Amino acid sequence: MEPRSVAGMTAPTPASSAPSPAQAQAHAEAGGKWYRPAGSLEKGMWSLEVTPADAGWSWSSLRILELAAGESQSFETGDEELLVLPLSGGCSVQSEGQSFDLAGRPGVLAGAVTDFAYIPVHSEASVTSSAGGRFALPGARAGKRLPFRYQPASKVPVEYRGAGVCSRRVTNFCTPGEFEADRLIACEVITPGGNWSSYPPHKHDEERPGEAQLEEIYYYEVGDGPGGPGMAYQRIYGHARRPIDLLAEVRSGDLVLIPYGWHGPSMAVPGYDLYYLNVMAGPGAREWLICDDPAHAWVRGTWASQEIDPRLPALGRGERER
Repeated sequence: MEPRSVAGMTAPTPASSAPSPAQAQAHAEAGGKWYRPAGSLEKGMWSLEVTPADAGWSWSSLRILELAAGESQSFETGDEELLVLPLSGGCSVQSEGQSFDLAGRPGVLAGAVTDFAYIPVHSEASVTSSAGGRFALPGARAGKRLPFRYQPASKVPVEYRGAGVCSRRVTNFCTPGEFEADRLIACEVITPGGNWSSYPPHKHDEERPGEAQLEEIYYYEVGDGPGGPGMAYQRIYGHARRPIDLLAEVRSGDLVLIPYGWHGPSMAVPGYDLYYLNVMAGPGAREWLICDDPAHAWVRGTWASQEIDPRLPALGRGERER
């Protein structure tokens, strides 16, 4: 077996604590530029900001905004279309002379689907939270200017994917055919502890029939256990034309960039539920087309005889199974 680059293989971290700054730095160095630990991407008003330039690519971006009770932040979108997606708490979003109130949710692992707002390119906007909260702003460079608008939680589709230990719940809040955007594609996934997600491994790095070229960001939050913060793992590997090799230990607030190559599984450690937010965009038509690794694609055929993991949040009103 060829040696693999493994992130996170520094001195063990006690289960009752998150990695020390020195361990987080060692982890980041082992992961190269594709793994970004929590706290490493703070910039100005943003607790996390990764622009296309930061990532070394052309299209996808992500920002996280943390607001104290009664706090407000204003910003310009520039050449990016953005969403305001509550991770915890609610807010109001102002732009284009309008204001939308987002009810939000208690947290991403609580199982609730959230409402959100879309802000077009070349806009001025502000976000205000009366009680405080954390808000993700997935983004993509775009050319078409669409209206500023609100999407209620009741119109956000949800589906189960996989079965057995590959069961996960996917919220398709900004995917093609479900919500209009120029280039941005985004969804979020809940994977119960002990399950394998983003599996079989797949890629989307070529424009060809059945596959789209999409840059992808994974942002993670992991449930806590009785002894402290949880952890999960993310695998990326390349192919002959585009080598890449990463196995990263991820914790809440960490981010992994996927410029190309096979990615998956996302592994939820037993005892710790896993949430991740996916942000994608690319140069071609706005299509979410993937190609499974042929060595592992057979796994999909085993799901028909297995049940959905009963720990997954139930599909509720306005949601549907596919």
